[in-house]
Amino acid sequence: MKPDSPFYDHTLTALSQSELFGRLDEAVIQEMLLSFQRETWPKKSIVMHPEQTIRRFYVIISGRVKMTRVNPDTGKEFTIFLLGAGDGFDVISLLDGKKHNVSIIAMDNIEVLTAPFNTIHKWIEEHPSFNREFLPYIGKLIRQLTNLASDLALHDTGTRLVKLFLQHAVPGNPHPRLRLIHDLSNEDLAGMIGSVRAVVNRYLQKLREEGTIIARRGSLEIKDLHALVEKIESRLGLKTVKK
Repeated sequence: MKPDSPFYDHTLTALSQSELFGRLDEAVIQEMLLSFQRETWPKKSIVMHPEQTIRRFYVIISGRVKMTRVNPDTGKEFTIFLLGAGDGFDVISLLDGKKHNVSIIAMDNIEVLTAPFNTIHKWIEEHPSFNREFLPYIGKLIRQLTNLASDLALHDTGTRLVKLFLQHAVPGNPHPRLRLIHDLSNEDLAGMIGSVRAVVNRYLQKLREEGTIIARRGSLEIKDLHALVEKIESRLGLKTVKK
């Protein structure tokens, strides 16, 4: 991406605000941006097949993607990660150089920056400041995978659904908003918690009746965040510590 590109300024701003690059010196970000190329993908397109995971690293500038696995016999889809602006993929293949049996699917019209793996490896070797941001980002993803595996093994669908809402809740008035999942279909929500649409429908209906969430077609928001927190504490056998 060259400085005379019409997309240079806003991609530079996006990198400067991202978790991976945001704390780097601007001169370093500008140097790195020269090695990126910009791509756009339409909604519902497959950005990356498993065999393509060993070639290039992507940073999302706008839009969302989901990293999924699909059972070839049943067609059931499981979402491993839902990624938004500032996130990068595929970190696993970047680290071990092996094909990752996942597909990356655009949830919106997306804009990304992409660079070859060897370029990213060079940055890791030459820029300690990049490592200081990259390693915690890897840690965050590993923690998400650990929590996901634990939830699937230990908790029922209702608990996993409430935990998903709390994970993506962003406080605000008059209601907290949901980051990344606010407009997902019930089928997509089911794919994120290892369930099926019919079961998620049932739990959403119950939460609506309790006045905890507001769910309309293509729109989901939290109405009572405190009630959701109390529900998860009850399900997990926790007690709120009152001051």
